[in-house]
Amino acid sequence: MEVTDKSSSSVSIFRKILIGLSAVGPGLFLIGYNIGTGSVTTMAKAGAEYGMTLFWAIVLSCVFTYILMVAYGRLTLTTGKTALFNIRHNFKFGNLLAIYILAALIIGEILALMGIMGIVTELLHEGARLVSDDFSFNPIWITSILVIGLYFLLWYGRYKVFEKILTGFVILMGVSFIIVFFMVKPDVMVILKGLVPSIPKQDGAFQLVAAMAGTTCSAAVFIMRSTVVAEKGWTIKDLNTEKKDALVSASMMLFLSAIIMAVAAGTLHVKGLKLTNTVEMIQLFEPIGGKFAAFILILGIAGAGLSTVFPIILIAPWLICDYSGKPRNIRSPLFRILGFIGILFCFGLHIIEQRPPAMMVFSQAFQACILPAVAIPAFILINKKPLMKQSRTGMTMNIGLLAVIIFALITTYFAIIDLL
Repeated sequence: MEVTDKSSSSVSIFRKILIGLSAVGPGLFLIGYNIGTGSVTTMAKAGAEYGMTLFWAIVLSCVFTYILMVAYGRLTLTTGKTALFNIRHNFKFGNLLAIYILAALIIGEILALMGIMGIVTELLHEGARLVSDDFSFNPIWITSILVIGLYFLLWYGRYKVFEKILTGFVILMGVSFIIVFFMVKPDVMVILKGLVPSIPKQDGAFQLVAAMAGTTCSAAVFIMRSTVVAEKGWTIKDLNTEKKDALVSASMMLFLSAIIMAVAAGTLHVKGLKLTNTVEMIQLFEPIGGKFAAFILILGIAGAGLSTVFPIILIAPWLICDYSGKPRNIRSPLFRILGFIGILFCFGLHIIEQRPPAMMVFSQAFQACILPAVAIPAFILINKKPLMKQSRTGMTMNIGLLAVIIFALITTYFAIIDLL
């Protein structure tokens, strides 16, 4: 009887976890989108080169991410319209601004997609080497197999299917990084001492800060979140649920980013090792944590990458539907044709001679330049009385949004300095 009680208790806890996860669908979707190989590469590079001294940038980015997610969520819940649609119809030159945001986000995401698939392909190639030194696939075949599988899921998929797949990838990613953290046992004191905020004077530090902001407080996240909240069918009555969802999403982003940076800071940074290549990251970890730790790390980063690919492939048709106010049907010709064109960019780094991590940092810094164009309209729209009616935001949110705008302008400045 006691065994039965324990068994039923375990089932009950597991069921509660599943119910909790289903209640935060948009949050999980955006964790899967946001914590990809770009985040892993950027956070690991920052941890390896500068310890935890740039951790403050992640904290600020996650706080501001929460503020903008809530702001755009409230806007969508109140108006029933998505972000680009509201921007297009509520500003004098809203049409031009919406087209600029749409085009810039698509370009940024295409660059990111090329880097992501390059990294995932290299990691799976390295995983094959760990299994057997004599066993190897041609990288272009690995990419081809992934592309066919992903497009098959896109062709037959629905939003709820993507949400479940991304939930699985997010869980795999989180568990993998937590296991690696405890396996390599980074020096906690080194991590704590490195929390004092500063910006290193070395070349590339400004771009890295901008990339950390771009990969966490990403303009695409807030535009996409508006669409995902609309897809969920929530109304203004679900405002508290939307806030909890945003909090879960931002907190998980902070937690996972901190673990990735801490692992790199407590191991690679202590040994004076630099990170210039994602596969090199696995090879550096192998003598520290063994082949098993390296393999788990490959699973985590590959899961992070693949969880990002789905939203990126969907971003162009979703943004076009957002802009035009048309229904979002994943099985429509628009989604299938644009999805096919988008997924072809997965082969980009097989053609362009560019290292995947360098492409990722560049694409994330590029994303940081778009943030002001998303943050400023959010502040204006959410304070429009005719639009928001009784749902206008209070003083605390307005102060938070102003802080986001300042942060966005500073990180854009950092990105431009290094990109030029």
